[in-house]
Amino acid sequence: MARLAREVAADRNQAAFAQLFDHFAPRVNAYLRKLGLAHNLAEEITQEVMITLWHKAHLFDPGKSSLSTWLFRIARNRRIDAARRDKGGIVDPDDPILQPEAEPLPDAVMDDQLREERVRSAISTLPAEQVEMIRMAFFLGYSHSRISEETGIALGTVKSRIRLAFARLRAVLEADPGIDM
Repeated sequence: MARLAREVAADRNQAAFAQLFDHFAPRVNAYLRKLGLAHNLAEEITQEVMITLWHKAHLFDPGKSSLSTWLFRIARNRRIDAARRDKGGIVDPDDPILQPEAEPLPDAVMDDQLREERVRSAISTLPAEQVEMIRMAFFLGYSHSRISEETGIALGTVKSRIRLAFARLRAVLEADPGIDM
């Protein structure tokens, strides 16, 4: 995704922007709806966020955050701006969106690290072709169609490999007493 953002920043690459839009616009909209925004306002802010991506992609720094973090931060800030406009500039300091994110507790961090290690270990038990499908679909964010196009593998085969990988991962992880399923 960061590569696509660089292409938008450097060349105003419309195809790269279209891929980013297709990937992030629904996610940003869902995020805004979870924050309690009405459908129309969530749509409007989503459009503003995506326009910001188009015009200010050069400001994105992959060394500081992921592209999704950058876009969700923009969405959060636009939501705050909208709340200020609706209240005539008066902001409720108790609004949950204005509260800083709590630092995770040390035991939660440890649990997450252990879970991540176990999942990585489970992934390492998969056949190479399934690992590649999982990597492309979930770590790179590719659609099944794009995986099919990039690998030359039939779409049905891509879907089948991902489904089989999940079945195998589920079996391995369910057998692991350290993972809550």
